Amino acid sequence: MTGLALLLLTAIGVSIDALIIDRAQAAVYRHSEQVAANWLATVQPGLRIPGPPDDPLVDLVQLVDSHGRVVAASAAARGKPPLSETKPPPGEAIRDVTECDPRGECVMLTALRISPLVSRDLWHGEPHFIYAGAAQRPILSMYRLELLTAAGVLLGAGIAGWLNWRAAKRSLRPVAAIREAMAEITVSDLSLRVPQPPGRSEYAMLACTANRTLARLEEAVKQQRRFASTASHELRTPLTALRARLEEAALYPDDVDPHEVIQDGLSITDRLEAIVDDLLVLARLRAGASTTHTSIDLGALVSEETAARSGGVPVHVRAARDVHVRGNRIQLIRVLDNLLANARRHTATRVEVTVERAGAHAVVTVSDDGDGIAPADRERVFERFVRLDAARRREPAGSGLGLPISRDIAHAHSGTLRVEDSPQGARFVLRLPLTLPDLTLDPVVSPADRPESTAEPRPADRPEPPPGPRPADRPESTPGPRPADRQDSGRGARTP
Repeated sequence: MTGLALLLLTAIGVSIDALIIDRAQAAVYRHSEQVAANWLATVQPGLRIPGPPDDPLVDLVQLVDSHGRVVAASAAARGKPPLSETKPPPGEAIRDVTECDPRGECVMLTALRISPLVSRDLWHGEPHFIYAGAAQRPILSMYRLELLTAAGVLLGAGIAGWLNWRAAKRSLRPVAAIREAMAEITVSDLSLRVPQPPGRSEYAMLACTANRTLARLEEAVKQQRRFASTASHELRTPLTALRARLEEAALYPDDVDPHEVIQDGLSITDRLEAIVDDLLVLARLRAGASTTHTSIDLGALVSEETAARSGGVPVHVRAARDVHVRGNRIQLIRVLDNLLANARRHTATRVEVTVERAGAHAVVTVSDDGDGIAPADRERVFERFVRLDAARRREPAGSGLGLPISRDIAHAHSGTLRVEDSPQGARFVLRLPLTLPDLTLDPVVSPADRPESTAEPRPADRPEPPPGPRPADRPESTPGPRPADRQDSGRGARTP
């Protein structure tokens, strides 16, 4: 800003200097020409040449012959050498000049060449010249005006820079306060907030954004700490049981059956492995890991998966055809597995599964006729490691991560998973955005070749292995049909 002010003021100063000098010189030259012409008109042939009249502005007037001798002069110019050696040529009658002596004193004057006709009548044709002018004002001589202008430019630029510095310092004061507050915030204490200036300025908006970011960061850290604490607790329980069995076998080798200890240890290890696998899946989903999405006929997928998991509590399916969504087939199968496992675990007689369209969404509903879920617990069941009393009684080995994983998968597909009202039992509703069928992107699904619900899917219709506890249906979890591989889900008195 100081540099810009200096350039601007310099341009203004140069323009003002040029204007002042031009105006002053033009006024003197114009008046001196008039004085010289008027005096020349008073000269008569054969008469004594009168002295130039005194003029307050143009006081230096001389009549000089061709040899440089002063013939007549005004009172101010009398006794001085010729004011100038400039002699306009015959073709040029008037010339304006500025003459300066070695001392730096300058004179602005007009050199007038007397016409040959007048010279012949007065001086027998000898050329004569009239010099009329005035001493240059002190401020215009010796570059005084330029020096004063330069000083004014520097002073103005300095004042502009100082004012700009003061304004910048004052305007950046909120930023300094924000920086100092941010420097005091640490991971151990995220409760501090930066000061927010009043109004709707950019600094106020910056402080507001910083405070919102800090609030989100504080909440994320709190959730991370709660998750670490809960995960440690969930892992500690099976580890404690495993250690107890091993210590018992070591202390009482004669009273403990080693095969029974090994079987118990394997069972506990299976649960630990299932919890770790679910934690890895949940971490990848929360991190937004990229997956391949294809066009999937959701009705056909639900029919195939429910038919492949026959046995136990009956599952009744009503699936509309050509309900296409875009997503990851393996992840959607995992959501369906978790919801079916949850419903079968808590139902009394049967499970109802429907697939239909509702506006721009595909809706999958899994309902049972069990005890249902209390309204106060309908969001809690989607929290990590939340397992209520009924869930712990029915499946003690559950990890409590099934429903959180299912909801994260739904969110990754731009959908939702909620517990909604039901006349009896629990009703889980999965909503996913519909898409137009794109069979070129999904060679796996061929709705035209499949019935709405089949008891046994044809190998050509599905790339997965035959029905049963298949590892391909469960990415991120270890092979083997372990109870711990089935994700829990929470409900009223039960949670994942």
